[in-house]
Amino acid sequence: MSYADQHFLGHFDLAIVGGGMVGAALACAGADRGLSIALIDGQPPQRTWPDGQMDLRVSALSRASQRLLQRVGVWPRISELGVSPYREMRVWDAVGGAEIHFDSAELGEPDLGHIVENRVTRLALWERLEAADGVQLLCPASLAQLETEGTQALLRLADERRLTADLVVGADGRASFVREALGIGVDALDYAQRGIVANIEVAHWHRETAWQRFLPTGPLAFLPLADGRCSIVWSADEERAEYLMGLDDAAFIGELEVAFAKRLGPILGAGPRAAFPLQRQHAREYVRPRVALVGDAAHSIHPLAGQGVNLGFLDVAALVDALDHARERRRSLGSLQTLRRYERARRGDNAAMVAAMDGFKRVFGNRNPLLVGARNLGLSAAEHLRGIKALFIKQALGLGDNLPTLARRG
Repeated sequence: MSYADQHFLGHFDLAIVGGGMVGAALACAGADRGLSIALIDGQPPQRTWPDGQMDLRVSALSRASQRLLQRVGVWPRISELGVSPYREMRVWDAVGGAEIHFDSAELGEPDLGHIVENRVTRLALWERLEAADGVQLLCPASLAQLETEGTQALLRLADERRLTADLVVGADGRASFVREALGIGVDALDYAQRGIVANIEVAHWHRETAWQRFLPTGPLAFLPLADGRCSIVWSADEERAEYLMGLDDAAFIGELEVAFAKRLGPILGAGPRAAFPLQRQHAREYVRPRVALVGDAAHSIHPLAGQGVNLGFLDVAALVDALDHARERRRSLGSLQTLRRYERARRGDNAAMVAAMDGFKRVFGNRNPLLVGARNLGLSAAEHLRGIKALFIKQALGLGDNLPTLARRG
């Protein structure tokens, strides 16, 4: 065997760069379809953690995301590792006081979604991949070069190993190497905010309710956890965030009680805090010949509606539909004809969500008295117009009829 042969890993139907929740879900769906898959990621999932310790990074998984995870065979394991259903949602404006309340019972649903630690979802997906046929997990590994000329894509890893693929999927986050390698530009906006996350112990039971208060300096969300604590996401302007991160626990708890108006009583304790910059970006193209972008590599939005990973899972489902369509017609997985079908299915919807989150951020962050009055009137109207409320929550839940197959009801 030559030196070159020793470094060639083979040819794959699908090479996925990025093994987070979105990339790993795509790999599971592809494995179910008998595709040969290489999954490239820099680090394996966290496999153990102390009892009672909650990850700072959690996601509010919609019903559509739950369906996808059920269909790739990992939801039972996720449930075993721990999920926290939320059955109601309360959103109110700190300035005007208007409030809107969503209740799953009004829709005949058992819940509005589940709060799940990111590490739980990722571990369940990786365990599924480790037991799957036709999947090669290249981890730890990083992509150093991507070439898409010719009939196949060529990937060269940092350790000189090489592989080829019919289709490369960039699921490698907002700083995507794949996107940059292809020269795909992004429309970006720095919100000049940071999101502060922590796990909080509250005096009163959270009632399996997701709470969000819009403050002039950014929204504050309390997300219910199974053990009675809440995971908070506090989006704050840079100066305010820096001040909050510099406080000791007692002073931070004092600021948090004021910001949340003690809606769940006194705050009894706060765990470690972390903060991350808030930015919006949207790739100007999702596909090129033999390459597609999914998840944060294609789009990232403000976390105020908690839709980030749900959009990524819908990308996965739509891309799988496009690949199924191509295979039925014996077309190349990496052809533009195949991939444009995916882009048409997702780019418009994602652009609408990006714009909506921009709008919410601007409207609820504005202190102009006229705008404050208008948004409070809007919240009050939405609260009392059942049709608007039902439409909004169905969209957030993923109960529509135009969803991709893996995320659809039935």
